[in-house]
Amino acid sequence: MNDYLLSVVLGIIEGLTEFLPVSSTAHLRIAESLFHISLSDGYWKMYTIVIQLGAILCLPVYFRSRIATFIGYTRGDTPLLLAPFKVLMCLVRAIFWSRPVQFTVVAFVVTAIPAFLLTKVIGKHLESLYIMGTALLVGGFVMWIVDAVNAPSEAAGPGATASRIHTWNMEAMSLGQAIWIGACQILSAVFPGTSRSMSTIAAGQLAGMSRASALEFSFFLSIPTMVVATCYDLLKSLRGKGVNPIGVSQIDSHGWVVLAIGFVISFLVAYASVAWFMAYVRKRGFAPFAIYRIIVGALVLAFLARATG
Repeated sequence: MNDYLLSVVLGIIEGLTEFLPVSSTAHLRIAESLFHISLSDGYWKMYTIVIQLGAILCLPVYFRSRIATFIGYTRGDTPLLLAPFKVLMCLVRAIFWSRPVQFTVVAFVVTAIPAFLLTKVIGKHLESLYIMGTALLVGGFVMWIVDAVNAPSEAAGPGATASRIHTWNMEAMSLGQAIWIGACQILSAVFPGTSRSMSTIAAGQLAGMSRASALEFSFFLSIPTMVVATCYDLLKSLRGKGVNPIGVSQIDSHGWVVLAIGFVISFLVAYASVAWFMAYVRKRGFAPFAIYRIIVGALVLAFLARATG
């Protein structure tokens, strides 16, 4: 397949699956296998990191109004050149005064420290289709069960008696919920295919959060988590460290264009995906995504069993 077309296809796959609870890592790995992309090629390793960053950067743009509210930022008469400094000052202040920002930081720290210590274990699992297929399958059943248990409370809405849900928006979250969600997010790092989105959403629902609030917190938590993780991997790759490194000097004009296409496509598709997902989940829940996970996971495991049998 032409590299430009391949970049468009991979950008679409990343954009569609990064924030849906179906595991972008597993889908990219499956696509790489189908398109015979060499996993020992440092360029394509870096390409995957770049398009993930493209998808992640859609979140600050999509949630810019909510983020501004949480950190207390108002545009006012601030000169354009000074706006970034004002945003930074507001963000630092929000860490001490804004509960949504505080809990996002707490959950991030709870995830980041163990994930960093388990870097070698995570690296060994990233290319295992067996682990990804199993994680897709098991995670699908977990998501389906959790969402089904919470469905009656979702239908009853806020104020209903004997409801499992007591947190209907991010502002009402507790410290315990943030720590629990951060801990559960570690599973998605250790077992690729689990899906960071699935683990945080299901964890939030188990802790008494509504679909919408668990989903929104999942999105906000992914901003620091994925930005730090992808930038760290990208820096290692560009500096010639880590597995299959590639230096910037090794990328020709063709390579830069392929990277740019994947980045832009991933950003645009991810933005549309987030907008659609937020509206869809409020009305219909996560069952269709759970079923999809189960089907894909079963197909991957069946394929592997046939290939090794």
